[in-house]
Amino acid sequence: MNKDLLILLHPFFAVVVVFPLIGVVVNRAWQVRQRRLQTLQGKSKIPPVVGQEHVQLGRWLTGAVVGIVLLALAVDISGNILDNQVWDKEPFKVALIGLIFAVAISSLVLLYQAKPVLWRGIFATLTGMALVVLGCQDGIYRKTDQWYISHYYYGMTAALLMIFSLAIVQNIYQDRKNRWRNVHIAVSCLALLLFLGQGITGTRDLLEVPLSWQEPYVQKLYEQQCEMKPCTIQAPAVPQAP
Repeated sequence: MNKDLLILLHPFFAVVVVFPLIGVVVNRAWQVRQRRLQTLQGKSKIPPVVGQEHVQLGRWLTGAVVGIVLLALAVDISGNILDNQVWDKEPFKVALIGLIFAVAISSLVLLYQAKPVLWRGIFATLTGMALVVLGCQDGIYRKTDQWYISHYYYGMTAALLMIFSLAIVQNIYQDRKNRWRNVHIAVSCLALLLFLGQGITGTRDLLEVPLSWQEPYVQKLYEQQCEMKPCTIQAPAVPQAP
């Protein structure tokens, strides 16, 4: 598949799957809140099923967010491996990266199945650690010098918050003092703000990341600091096929 098409897979699934799910989950969360308040005053017209729907849709959203982060990481990492022939130079590193992807996916699947607190904590930690380690690999478009408006850091933080929320779902219903519920609300509000930031920074990054045929020109622009002064560039010569 064309490299440029692979880059578009991440925003495609964000628009088609993740952001619609966010809207539905927020809607159900608001209904759950309103039903709880109305129940305190009498009988609510909002059906009790909205609570179950909120939990189920939230579980889907966590899987979608982690999945789309893994997709973006896989595209960037594999592109770097192919472009720099890392497989020939460091085959063990490539194999290890593949293993970490497998750990991230399997840990998330097991987190969905785990019931005891200990195992939920273990699988949530493994999933989060795998994401962070993969995010540290070469080829990832991070913009670390502008971390406060970085699509990567917003997305990674949102994914970690969603994993945490999934891990504490059972605690929410077992805690009569509502401490875990309050933690969940705070975490969800922060994640929602990050998702809004994702919409802005993701759109910006689509404009900044060049298409494959543009990369030689853009690289020359940065090398000559053409963003700070007027200059004329000539693209590097492309090797001709024998």
